[in-house]
Amino acid sequence: MHRFLAIFERDLRKFIRNPLVVAMSLLMPIIYLVILGNSFQGELKNLPVAVVDLDSGPYSRKIMELLAAVEAGPATLELVRVADQGFAMEGLRQGVFKAAIVIPGGFSRDVMRRRLSEVGLYLDNAETISAMTIRASVTAALSELRDEFVSIREERGEFRLRDMELYRKIDYDQTLIPGVVIMAIFLGAMTTGAFNMVMDKFLGVEESYFLTPLSKTDIVMGLIASGLLITTVLALVVLFLGSLMSGLFFWGGMTFMTFVLMLAVIVLSTLGLQGLMFMIMGRINHPRIVGVLGGFLNVILFFPSGAIYPIESFPGWLKAFAAVNPETYSVHAMRALLFKGAGLQAVQGDLVFLAVFAVFSVLFGMLAFKRAL
Repeated sequence: MHRFLAIFERDLRKFIRNPLVVAMSLLMPIIYLVILGNSFQGELKNLPVAVVDLDSGPYSRKIMELLAAVEAGPATLELVRVADQGFAMEGLRQGVFKAAIVIPGGFSRDVMRRRLSEVGLYLDNAETISAMTIRASVTAALSELRDEFVSIREERGEFRLRDMELYRKIDYDQTLIPGVVIMAIFLGAMTTGAFNMVMDKFLGVEESYFLTPLSKTDIVMGLIASGLLITTVLALVVLFLGSLMSGLFFWGGMTFMTFVLMLAVIVLSTLGLQGLMFMIMGRINHPRIVGVLGGFLNVILFFPSGAIYPIESFPGWLKAFAAVNPETYSVHAMRALLFKGAGLQAVQGDLVFLAVFAVFSVLFGMLAFKRAL
C-alpha cells in the first residue's frame, strides 16, 4: 500500500507543479465549447447577397420587400443593394458576395402583361452549403410573389426564378479539400521544427549542439528550413490524394500560374504557422505540453477559418478573430484557386496577409526560441 501511495503522490505532485497543463486541462473544454458552439450554429446567418434592381417597378419593389423580410426575420440573407450588375458579378467572383440577384429591366411590365418573367439568381457554388441555403431562402421568399400575381384565368403569365451556378458543380466533400490541406500544414508545422528541439531538450540532446561551431541562428534556421520542406511536401501530397479521392481532378485545368500561386499559399502558410509554433514552444521542455497545446491551437485556428462553416454566420467577436486568423486567408485563397480558377488579383490580399504574418511570426519566433536555448 505504501508503494502504491508513493507512486500516486509522485504523479499527483508532477501534475500540480505544472501550471500550464493544469490550466489547459481546465480551460480547454470551456474554450472548445465556446469556439465550436459559435462556429457551428445550425442555420446559416448573414450571408451577403448583392441585389441589382434594373426595373424599379412595383413588382421589383415587392421582391425587395420580400427579401427584406427574410433579412429582418430569419436573418439568413444580408442584402447589399448594387446599381451595376457588372460590379455585383465581380464581387461574387471575388468572394465578397455569396450570391447575386438580378431583377431585369421591364420585369414589372412583363408581370402585368402576363408574360414570362424571370429573376436571375447567380450562386457562388464554391461553398456548397451557402449556395443551397441561399437558393432555398430566395425561392421560398419569391413564392409569395408568384401566388400574388398569377391569375386564375387560363391565359396567364409565368414567373420563374432562374438560378445559375457560377462555377462547375462542386460536391460538398470537394469543398473540404482546402481545410484538409490547411490541417495537414498545421500538423506538419507542429510536429517538425520547434517540436524537434523540444524533444531534444527533453532527451538532453540539445546540450551537444553547443559543443559544435553551430550558432543559435544556425540551429533555428535549420529547423525552420527542414520543417518548411517536410510540411510543404506533406501538404502537396494531401492535396493530390484528397483531390483524387473526392474526384476533383484539379490538375487537368490548372495553369502553371495557378500552381505557383497555390505553392506560394502553402509555403507562406507553413512559414507563418512554424513561426507561431516557435513563439509558443520557445520555453516548453516537455512533449506532453506540446500535445496539449497542439489540440488547443488546432481548434481555435481551424474551425473559425471558414473551412467548414461560413465566416459570415459567426458572431461578431468570432468574425473579428477570423479576420486575424492566418488559416482564414489560406482557406480563402485555396478555395479561389481550386474551384474558381482565380488569378493573382483574387488572392493577392490573402498572399500579402500571409507574407506579413510569416515574416513577423518567424522573426519573433526566432527571438523567443534563441533566448530559450
